[in-house]
Amino acid sequence: MKKLFDELSYEVSKSATQKYSTSFSLGILALKPSIRPAVYAVYGYVRLADEIVDSFHGYDKEKLLRRLKAETYDALEDGISLNPILHSFQETVRQYDIDIRLVDQFLHSMEMDLHKIDYNSELYKEYIYGSAEVVGLMCLQIFTEGNKEQYEKLKPFAMKLGSAFQKVNFLRDLKDDYQVLGRTYFPSLNMSVFDNKVKVQIEKEIEEEFNEALQGIKKLPGSAIFGVYLAYRYYLSLFEKIKKTSSQRILQQRIRIANSQKIVVAFKSYIRYKSAYF
Repeated sequence: MKKLFDELSYEVSKSATQKYSTSFSLGILALKPSIRPAVYAVYGYVRLADEIVDSFHGYDKEKLLRRLKAETYDALEDGISLNPILHSFQETVRQYDIDIRLVDQFLHSMEMDLHKIDYNSELYKEYIYGSAEVVGLMCLQIFTEGNKEQYEKLKPFAMKLGSAFQKVNFLRDLKDDYQVLGRTYFPSLNMSVFDNKVKVQIEKEIEEEFNEALQGIKKLPGSAIFGVYLAYRYYLSLFEKIKKTSSQRILQQRIRIANSQKIVVAFKSYIRYKSAYF
């Protein structure tokens, strides 16, 4: 029965999420069970595209991404795909009426990663919108479960949270992005003069977005609020570690949070959440 393939597809997306991100996996576990599969499906899909542009060295990345793009639109039109991750994604898009323009913009940002771009302010905003903010909006459409009025009210906050997450990723991955992939996302950033002063300027921007996003998290439906808050706290702990790390150290290694520390963060986040301190 097709139901078995549907179940398998969501399981593959869940496995992909767990394989690539401990933080998001734990955050998703804190969501209401009925919406978890859809969020796994979104994460699995965006991870698939991200791996093409970031990891598949030695292969024709442009061809692979072009193929994924064509298969995505075919799946959305046909209502099925033989690629399990893509199948669960198209089903989620259909079930939650996710705006196809969000998918378009995401794929556009992935295409941007195939080329060496000198990012100015406009291109920077364009990339972040497509690579991170729209992912937050896809998830928000799942969280609000068809409540358009609630979605529109929470939309600006979801975009701020996605942007903050992405900018933390940029700082965390600065070394590999520059040395391995030849990318520098921050506008007009000269890596030869990346110092603590420049780093602090970037961190101030991120901190403002985190503060704004938190106000929106508090207004999320009960089915999603703790899961999103937990992901927020994970990224905030990573951000705090980055802030304590010198600019030179960031250029030398990728900053991480140990899994044991994530457990501590989860426990403290739960206490804060139940005590209404957040």
